[in-house]
Amino acid sequence: MTIKPLADRVVIKMTEAEETTKSGIILAGSAKEKPQIAEIVEVGPGGIVDGKEVKMFVQKGQKVLISKYSGADVVKVDGVEYTILRQDDILAVIE
Repeated sequence: MTIKPLADRVVIKMTEAEETTKSGIILAGSAKEKPQIAEIVEVGPGGIVDGKEVKMFVQKGQKVLISKYSGADVVKVDGVEYTILRQDDILAVIE
């Protein structure tokens, strides 16, 4: 099954949080921060959203930085968790 976002929505997969610190200390699961770097899995077509035309600037496969609490819609497909958010919730593209 595939997820195809509509309008200005983007489907992302979060990257794994670091398991160890730079000094080599292994972190417990509860001590890990929510990762803010994600990979774009699918991108919606854009179009008219709330009466304004939205052009999509991100592409499938890009790594992006998102705000810590963005993307409330989490979907689990074939055992993998995906987050659906608006393009506006993406802060930067990581190159």
